[in-house]
Amino acid sequence: MQMPIPRRKSVQVTGRTLYLTEDPALLKQQLAGGELRFDPEQHALIDNISTDELTPGWVCYYYDETLARYCLVGLRGGHIERDAIKNGGFGVIVSGRSKGCGSSRETAPYSEREAGIQIVVARSIEKIYGQNCQNIGLLTTTDFSLLDRIARGDEIPIGEFTRGLDPISADVVEYGGLFAYNKARMAGEVSPPTLATPPRPMTLCEKIIAAHAIVDARAGKIGVPAVKPGDALFARIDVRFSHEYVTPMAESLFRAGVGPEAVVTEPESVFAFRDHLTFLDRVMPEAHLRLGLREQAASLATVQQAFTERHGIKLYGEVERDGRTVGSEAICHNKVIEELALPGQIVAGTDSHTCMAGALGCFAFGVGSTDMANAWLTRDVRVAVPQSVRFNLIGRLGPGVTAKDVMLFLLSRPFWKTGQGIGKVLEFAGDGVRAMGLDERATLTNMAVEAGGFTGIIEADEEIVRYLVEQRGLAAEDVRARIVRADPGAEYMATFDVDLASVEPMVATPGDPRNGVPLRSLDEAAGGPVKIDIAYGGSCTGGKKADMDMYASVLRQAVERGKRVADGVHLYIQFGSQDIRRYAEAKGYLEIFEKAGAELVDPSCGACIKAGPGVSDRKEQVTVSAINRNFPGRSGPGQVYLASPLIVAASAIAGKIAFPES
Repeated sequence: MQMPIPRRKSVQVTGRTLYLTEDPALLKQQLAGGELRFDPEQHALIDNISTDELTPGWVCYYYDETLARYCLVGLRGGHIERDAIKNGGFGVIVSGRSKGCGSSRETAPYSEREAGIQIVVARSIEKIYGQNCQNIGLLTTTDFSLLDRIARGDEIPIGEFTRGLDPISADVVEYGGLFAYNKARMAGEVSPPTLATPPRPMTLCEKIIAAHAIVDARAGKIGVPAVKPGDALFARIDVRFSHEYVTPMAESLFRAGVGPEAVVTEPESVFAFRDHLTFLDRVMPEAHLRLGLREQAASLATVQQAFTERHGIKLYGEVERDGRTVGSEAICHNKVIEELALPGQIVAGTDSHTCMAGALGCFAFGVGSTDMANAWLTRDVRVAVPQSVRFNLIGRLGPGVTAKDVMLFLLSRPFWKTGQGIGKVLEFAGDGVRAMGLDERATLTNMAVEAGGFTGIIEADEEIVRYLVEQRGLAAEDVRARIVRADPGAEYMATFDVDLASVEPMVATPGDPRNGVPLRSLDEAAGGPVKIDIAYGGSCTGGKKADMDMYASVLRQAVERGKRVADGVHLYIQFGSQDIRRYAEAKGYLEIFEKAGAELVDPSCGACIKAGPGVSDRKEQVTVSAINRNFPGRSGPGQVYLASPLIVAASAIAGKIAFPES
């Protein structure tokens, strides 16, 4: 007789507490074995610790217990060295607001857990990071009063860590992780709550979730009349994808959790991408080469390819041109829009910017390795129905103002900077959105996660119908039949009316996408012109067809005036997919880019994750970039300013951050 899977009743911490303070001396004191008597009035904690700081990109070449050695080695200031957390005897880590912002990489909490951390305490916890912690059994809390009890050696009831969670998440925490929970679920020891929400007006995401809610998995019964925020359920996924950064770790978890003979369910709806580390060899520092990281990183692609071949999964890999390998077929998010996702669907991918596909009117979001490993088997994902925040974009953008400026403006608002938007859906609506093309809408949804949002979404309309008919040859009526619309009277957590005419060209100063300031005030704030070394136009956010139009409009004018990229500046233009590259070539943009002095780069995530041309290699270097996030160290040790494609191209010509000449 099989024994029931046990639930955790309490936890007793066996290690020390590490306070990640802004004071380097206090941090070093603790790492050296000293204790800190924490006083919240006296000691400031570090806010916005991103997953890039927990496990920098190069650390993610590992996907086993080796990660423990590198926990927090990317923390700003460079004060935490290899093995410092693992050998420090710590059981608790404490920090400020927005712990775990940025990438969805599960390596981040995994490194903490393997280094001996049992509890993460922070003022606020980002959505994906928090769910990844739950999935692997790492406890999190925003209740600082627990620290005194932990210091006394008290046994803390598990209920302290499930308070406020939805029922499924609470069960996952009690069972010590998602795999243990699912084993208990399959054994009939635990069941998701029965959904009984009566019919009600629903938001766009709520309607999609309700249509995909699993009522009876064995009977194939899917769909409920209504859901409301807080309802916990499992939802059927239409598109599942992963990239080489994550596939190996997810497969390892899949085999460990299900068994060596585990088979992916319905592999025709599963996709894999070789798109993150394509150009890593070009920029890997000598120190990493000596650590053997070239071979370790190369193994990720090898493991992924073997996995896709074993399970019959389509792999979007590298491409050849003129007899040589030149880059990837596409960055995953661009290809999902070009070829895979449809209005009304649910899309889950192992990348935080999966939300970009919300521009098509689907519910798209990032998940961690454990969620994906489970989804390969069950084809579902757990969802606590999120609250939605509606942004009514009214009017028209002024000359030279783009969707990137809109997002940098919105992210700089107190609602997001204070963390109120964590885990919320950003639903964009209004005539200002409808006036935008798909690519500009995709910038809005792509960057929703930079606010800590669950996802971004825009109701599909005739612009999306036109795109899907032209791009994929679909029948217009079939596309229209898929469109989901929010109900009149739907309830939103908050509604903001944004007059687009009031939005100016924006720049986010280094450290966080929420550091947006008007471009006109940048020089004054910086004490003079911000001279640049690198201008980077690319990534899923800045490498779309409309972005190519913007780069070309600025660079064409510069070439006609006899100007080129300023001396000492490197301009990189990277395409989001081969389809986008072909578009630029057909438009004659490649010649314009080359005449202006730009270096053209084929598709890959590249510099956005410190893995390709365009990365900085010195702290004093300054980059202006069209990517979506500028957390410390993400694109190299230099300082990264975020801006629109127009500003990136103009800055390359001017040699400083500047608006295009009229």
